[in-house]
Amino acid sequence: MFTTTQVGSWPRSRELLGALREKNKGRMSPQAFNAVADGETRRCVQHQLDAGMDVIVDGEQRRDNFYSFVTDKLDGTKLMSLADMLDTLEDKAGFEEMLDTLDVPASAIRNPTCVGRLARRQPLAVDELRFVQQLTDKPVKVALPGPYLLTRSMWVGAYTRKAYSDKLELGQEVVRILREELQELAAAGCSFVQFDEPVLTEVVLSEECDRRTFM
Repeated sequence: MFTTTQVGSWPRSRELLGALREKNKGRMSPQAFNAVADGETRRCVQHQLDAGMDVIVDGEQRRDNFYSFVTDKLDGTKLMSLADMLDTLEDKAGFEEMLDTLDVPASAIRNPTCVGRLARRQPLAVDELRFVQQLTDKPVKVALPGPYLLTRSMWVGAYTRKAYSDKLELGQEVVRILREELQELAAAGCSFVQFDEPVLTEVVLSEECDRRTFM
């Protein structure tokens, strides 16, 4: 009666999380990491097939998180922890208050920061789509971070103003990149593309919609 799918991300095994840490530290090659991630993606897809899901996802098994993974794909970005950039943030006191509320260290949250002109070094998700298409004949959904989320998260004035005059200019570039990705996904046979914009809830529900968050 209803078409079923999964939100996008899927729990990852300890083995995969360990491999991701090793890759990020430069102690595991991308090829070795992908060998582990291939197996975990197969497991994720098989669980969905066994459950009778109608639209299949890859579980975002290869991603650092649902939006920071773009640093692996885009020139002009750098993955930085809040500890790395705390002194350059516009509202340092607000960030420190947020970290205290969340009870997490500043080194635990990593942000895809724009440090130069953006360009796709490789597709964001086309390769992942094609891998899942080899595992099932069912429609495949790809989840991508939305343009508002990416613009808001990547803009850190001390770094980004070297490449873009303001958030609007950066946002236009982000939209261009996502449009190119959407066109390639459609050409590759992707049935659904989901743009994630969770930070819009803060804009709608909060009076402090200009406040910078870690998203």
